Amino acid sequence: MKFDSAVRNEKTIGVRLAGTGSAVPEKVLSNADLEEMMDTSDEWIVKRTGIRNRRICDHSKEGAFTLARDAMSRALEDAGMEAGELDLLINATVTMEMSCPSNACRISDALGAAPAGAFDITAACSGFVYASNLADTLIRSGRYRTIGVIGGDAMSTLVDYKDRSTSILFGDAAGAAVLTADEDPQRGCIYQKTQANGKNWENLYIPRREQDLLEQDSDFPLGNLRMNGREVYKFAVNKFQEVIQDALTETGLNPNDPSMYICHQSNLRMIESAIEKLDLPRERVYVNIDQFGNCSAGSAGLCLDQLRKADRLPDGEPFVMVAFGGGMTWASSVWIP
Repeated sequence: MKFDSAVRNEKTIGVRLAGTGSAVPEKVLSNADLEEMMDTSDEWIVKRTGIRNRRICDHSKEGAFTLARDAMSRALEDAGMEAGELDLLINATVTMEMSCPSNACRISDALGAAPAGAFDITAACSGFVYASNLADTLIRSGRYRTIGVIGGDAMSTLVDYKDRSTSILFGDAAGAAVLTADEDPQRGCIYQKTQANGKNWENLYIPRREQDLLEQDSDFPLGNLRMNGREVYKFAVNKFQEVIQDALTETGLNPNDPSMYICHQSNLRMIESAIEKLDLPRERVYVNIDQFGNCSAGSAGLCLDQLRKADRLPDGEPFVMVAFGGGMTWASSVWIP
C-alpha cells in the first residue's frame, strides 16, 4: 500500500494568519435611541452591560450574508489573495437568511471561491473560535492549505425590541480571517479547546415552532431570541475564567505573556471579573463592547481584525481567544501569529 508523501501531520505544518477583515453596518443604535423605544435608560444599560452603542443592519439591503461576504472579501484583500486560492470556507452564524443554501455557499459564489468546500456552523457566540480551531486542525492535517474563516451575525433580526433584557445587548457585525499552511510548525494555534454541554440549552434559544417554546416564553413571538439572563451570566462568568486559566496552565504561560486577550464581548462586567480574578494585565484585554455590543459569532473576529489592523498582535508573541454562547458552547485557543 502506497501513501501520498505530501500528506503530513500537525507536527510538521504550521498555520499563518495571512489576513483579516471585518464589516459592520453604518447605522448606530444608541442607548438614547433605545430610551425612545422602551422603558430603559442609558445609565441602566451602561451599569449592567457596559454598552453605549451597537451597529444595526438596514434589513432592506443588509444582513448576515452581506456582512460575512464583505468581511471575507476584506480578509482576502489583506492577505493579498484571490478567493479562488481558498480550499475551504467556514462560516459561523445563527442568523443565516436561509438554512439552504448555506451562507458559506452564497459567499463562495459572490467572491468566486468555487470549487472550494463551503459550509456554515452554528455555535452561537463561540462560532468564530470554533471555526478557527477547526481550520487550524484541518490545515495541520495536510489535507487543506488555505481556509477562510468567518464569524458573523445580524442579531437585530432575532431581537424583540419590546424585551429590554435582550434587545439592549446585541449588535450586528462580522469578522473574518484567512489561514494558510506555513513551514514553521510552531506558528498558528498551539492550544485549543472546543466544547459544549447541551443540558441547559433552554437558557438561550431561538424557537421557531410553538412546540419548542418553553412555558414561560409562551407569550413571546416565534423566531426571537429567548434568554434566561441570570443563568447565562452565571454560566458565562465562570466559564470565562475557567477557559482562560486552563489555556495559560496548559501552555505554561503566565498572565503577562500573551500580547492580547481576545474575549467574546458579552458583558463588560464579565470581562472585568476575569481581569480581577485572574490578575490579567488590563491593557491587554481588548474591549469594544461599548461601541458594538454583543455581536454573537461576529464578536471575536471583529476584535481580531481591529487588533491586527492596529498592529497590536506582534509576530511570534502569543495571543488568546475565548468565547462562550448558546448551546451551551465554549471555546478557547492560543495562537502564535
